[in-house]
Amino acid sequence: MSNSVGRVSKLMSRFLEELEAPFIGRHEEALVLTLAIMSGEHAILIGEPGTAKSALVRRASDLLNARFFKYLLTRFTEPSELFGPLDIKALREGLYRRVTRGKLPEADIAFLDEIFNANSAVLNSLLSIMQERVLYDGYTEIRVPLWSLIGASNKTPEEPELEALYDRFLYRHYVKPLEADYWDKLLSAAWKIETGESSVGMPIMDMGQLKEVNKAVLNVNLEYVKSRLIKLFLAFQEKGLHVTDRRKGKILKAIAAHAVLNGRSTANESDLIVLKYTVPKDIEDFDKVSIILMEELRTKDRVLRELEEIKSNIEASYKAIERMQSFDPKLIDYYRSLKSTRNRIASLVKDFEDEEILKMADELIERIDDIIQEIMAKLNM
Repeated sequence: MSNSVGRVSKLMSRFLEELEAPFIGRHEEALVLTLAIMSGEHAILIGEPGTAKSALVRRASDLLNARFFKYLLTRFTEPSELFGPLDIKALREGLYRRVTRGKLPEADIAFLDEIFNANSAVLNSLLSIMQERVLYDGYTEIRVPLWSLIGASNKTPEEPELEALYDRFLYRHYVKPLEADYWDKLLSAAWKIETGESSVGMPIMDMGQLKEVNKAVLNVNLEYVKSRLIKLFLAFQEKGLHVTDRRKGKILKAIAAHAVLNGRSTANESDLIVLKYTVPKDIEDFDKVSIILMEELRTKDRVLRELEEIKSNIEASYKAIERMQSFDPKLIDYYRSLKSTRNRIASLVKDFEDEEILKMADELIERIDDIIQEIMAKLNM
């Protein structure tokens, strides 16, 4: 890990930690926002009201000391509400321009709630702002500093005219209500917010530093994952999950951001987990994509599950070995099987840096070595 990537990783890890701190059970939502901000891309949070969507985005903006714009869209929202009213004085002089102070054209981070309510007049402007960072307004072109636009909606869009807008959100995440296991902590956290005990998001970096983070993202070596990524695109296609050509290219930025967040300047297979946030389109796709990735990738959850299964098999073997008499020929079979299992564990966790996985693997290997010693004693080897 280079020093520059190491510094960036620590900075963004702290950002992620601070972002999710007041919110119970919202690690994935904070992770999606962190990756979107690192890569300078847009994200859409889909879910019912009251799931901390706007609060997360507001806190992210505070942590960046960024200029922030927030608005709730309806189908009656006028362009002037987002982009600023016309400058009447300038209009009298024959000039067409808007007063953009405090509006979307001057924001670094923007949050648009119920974004799919946008009417055609607003929609066309949003498309150019998100793609080109330009507001085409009458006879003028306004360059905007927008870094990331975060949208929110309680559903995915079904109208064809919204397809282009939806596709411009590289990151898509389904925000579910918290399960009952979190409710106790949720109530405690909510009360801290109500009583003012919860900490305010103080800036930990500025937009200039964020641009340096983005440079690190764009310098990540992606060669080692491209062939694997293509195979995954094919797997998704076979399951009816279409990924547009634009998204295929943009997804590389998400992979690179995940690598940098984890302190690496070269992407590996574990970074492909970001496909769960970039491939889904409809609500049912989120679970479908996660299942495919669980089957195709050596994700942490999958490896832990395999290690648990190995542990169960090891203990079952030990119980059988305990009942065997010395020089039982079956002991040789168990000896060979345990040696093979030992190699399988080493192969399974190869290149993993996760402490929980490595600790469990070490414990299992140590357990296998102890059992092998008992077998050798029974065989008088």
